[in-house]
Amino acid sequence: MKLKYYLFSIWVLRSTVLPGQTLQNHAESLEIPLIHPKDQIIRHLAYTIAYDEAHEQASWVAYELTAEETTGPAERASAFYEDPLVATGSATNDDYSGSGYDRGHLAPAGDMTWSPVAMRESFYYSNMSPQAPSFNRGIWKKLETQVRTWAQVYDVVQIVTGPVLSGELHSIGINNVSVPTHYYKVILDHRGPDLKAIGFVMANAPSSMPLQSFAVTIDQVEKLTGIDFFPVLPDEEEEFLESHVNTDAWDWQVHSSAGESSIESSSDHQQHNLTTTVQCIALTKKGLRCRNRTTNPSGHCYLHE
Repeated sequence: MKLKYYLFSIWVLRSTVLPGQTLQNHAESLEIPLIHPKDQIIRHLAYTIAYDEAHEQASWVAYELTAEETTGPAERASAFYEDPLVATGSATNDDYSGSGYDRGHLAPAGDMTWSPVAMRESFYYSNMSPQAPSFNRGIWKKLETQVRTWAQVYDVVQIVTGPVLSGELHSIGINNVSVPTHYYKVILDHRGPDLKAIGFVMANAPSSMPLQSFAVTIDQVEKLTGIDFFPVLPDEEEEFLESHVNTDAWDWQVHSSAGESSIESSSDHQQHNLTTTVQCIALTKKGLRCRNRTTNPSGHCYLHE
């Protein structure tokens, strides 16, 4: 039995954290962010989510991905499903139909080929978020493929991903599913020999910029989202890993089994002209989200470049 199944064995089927409980009251799963009493925590076979009813989507999806899991035989699901474990009810097909947005996976289907059950559950609406088609099928898919390569290269990685649910967001559908302006992904390689962590923040818009241009520290993602990632790490280790990002420490080649073979290089720094404006991801001196809007693929306005 896989380690993750053992670690989650003490969780109840619908494991909502009660006031006063901490992560250690459940399982010391390295990928699980710090859980707050308001979080509606749901465990599926391959991933765990914190469901945000106000936005009708997960605020984070956390899972471990191993090299073995990247080459499974399960075929891609052919339909989307309402999540039966969301106590308040998840979004539905009607919310997305005719909206102009893709049902964008947070935990990608490509990471769930190791199990037919995991594959089906990755198509739950609790794992979906409204994404611009050119973003979902472009730079976001490219990042997903890169992360699968890292699982192959480093044997196992810890992943947390989700939308940035702050600022003035418009919504779609009868359930008012919020449309995020940005998405994040944080990855931890804790096997070594060189421990490392990296974060990404991307605007919900098309881009031809290289993935390295979106790399940020995990501290920066925490400030943007208010989420405490990898809290079970020893304090000194967590502080160092989350405050540093070294893109040279990561293998940027994409292996054929994880997607089309390609290599990112500095010559790929070619900016795409965007037609969609988004709210700047930077924080002001008062700690508030910048209200300027920008078409910059980095998500930063001219004041915060």
